Amino acid sequence: MAEFRLPANSRIRPGVTHKAPQGAHEVRTVRIYRFDPDSGENPRVDTFELDAAECGQMVLDVLIRIKASRDASLTFRRSCREGICGSCAMNINGINRLACITSLHDLEREIHIYPLPHMPVVKDLVPDLTTFYAQYASVKPWLMTQTPAPPDGERLQSKAEQEKIDRPAACILCACCSTACPSYWWNSERYLGPAALLAAYRWIIDSRDEATGERLDALEDPFKLYRCHTIMNCTDVCPKDLNPAKAIAEIKKMLVQRQS
Repeated sequence: MAEFRLPANSRIRPGVTHKAPQGAHEVRTVRIYRFDPDSGENPRVDTFELDAAECGQMVLDVLIRIKASRDASLTFRRSCREGICGSCAMNINGINRLACITSLHDLEREIHIYPLPHMPVVKDLVPDLTTFYAQYASVKPWLMTQTPAPPDGERLQSKAEQEKIDRPAACILCACCSTACPSYWWNSERYLGPAALLAAYRWIIDSRDEATGERLDALEDPFKLYRCHTIMNCTDVCPKDLNPAKAIAEIKKMLVQRQS
């Protein structure tokens, strides 16, 4: 994809090469971005040659193997290993993906692993998602009502009403979509990005929510919403097969319809 956000005046330098163990029958080469801001050194790319028979099936298995047996300082996020939590999102062979559900069999023999593009790097494959989460919080991703809840039950909705929010609500906040979006790269401090706007849409169309007008007012801004140019990278890379681009288009349509 595009170049990664690095500290000013820095260049990626060659790193350490870890050779395959003797007797390896099927060697896979993995090149991993390494950067420790506290070291004062430029980023580098380390090379690890591994025996595929010892790596497991997924890219996350490879990273765990490297950390356990080759370089304990390698830093990355992981949790569920089932494509549910979104922790292990990273750029693998030029595409934002979840390492835990990316099969080695779907990749070339040489694998390049970088952190999510155009984000400050905390260390190695760990991006700083502070701004990303703040943007998500800014759309108020919770039920907003003015009327009291039924005294003897829940706020109900029909099956059809629930199905409208079923897919948008499946977002796991992995940030693959936002960090694949050129508009977000260029305007990340003002454009909310696909993930936050998908969350906003999920609550706008929720039949139980009573703050539709307030939510639309908050998004009617030249940058928060309208920096989307329908490039579609967000939809292409979503590991949950969601469609943030369509959600953004629907929000724009609602704003037009409200004005007419």
